Amino acid sequence: MRLLIVDDERPARLKLRHLLAQQDGITAVEEAADGIAALERIASFRPDALLLDIEMPELSGIELAASLPEPAPLVVFVTAYERYACQAFDCDAIDYLLKPYDGDRLARALARLRRKLAAGADGQPAALPRSPLEQLLVSERGVTRVVRVAEIQWIETADNYVVLHTAAGSPLLRQTLAGLVGRLGAGFIRCHRRAAVQVGWIERVVTLDKGDGELLLRGGARVPCSRQYRADVMARLG
Repeated sequence: MRLLIVDDERPARLKLRHLLAQQDGITAVEEAADGIAALERIASFRPDALLLDIEMPELSGIELAASLPEPAPLVVFVTAYERYACQAFDCDAIDYLLKPYDGDRLARALARLRRKLAAGADGQPAALPRSPLEQLLVSERGVTRVVRVAEIQWIETADNYVVLHTAAGSPLLRQTLAGLVGRLGAGFIRCHRRAAVQVGWIERVVTLDKGDGELLLRGGARVPCSRQYRADVMARLG
């Protein structure tokens, strides 16, 4: 099991590392000191689960859990505060570990993670379907920006990022297009191998050569629509 510790306090991270070293079945452990760093580590490290603190600067553990890219790692919250428990389980948390905890309590949380991962490996759903996102958290030069999903007109790929086109700007989010569209709900549809659009923003469909086309959006944006996806888009508009 690959685990990512996310906590802004170094002693807390060290304690978790020490206790995890005494547990069987842990194949790799990495750390992140805040939520922004965690998003970057998730993309490269691809953990099975997060051991996630809640009260952290810039991006809280609750906000991070609500913004995880798909396929999302499982989450065990590790916190000193009882008051976030309801919010934590709304984020499909597997467990809620209150500080101070001991090795036995951590072992029970890890056992729950193993059962959930094993269920997924056997072809059964590892967790209940997650609700569509209502907002995304985008980090730009040390500032975390909240982007409301309802304001996203269309999305396009840009190397390892996606561009979220809104009336207020086009921030970059480290995520795959397929993974993000899967989390945004039925309001979004792929219209090109490199683009997706929020259906409610489409105003007109223009047919071009060889069956390709463009989608004209409210506000004036022009989005490519390839023939591969055109039938699906027209069906949604109908």
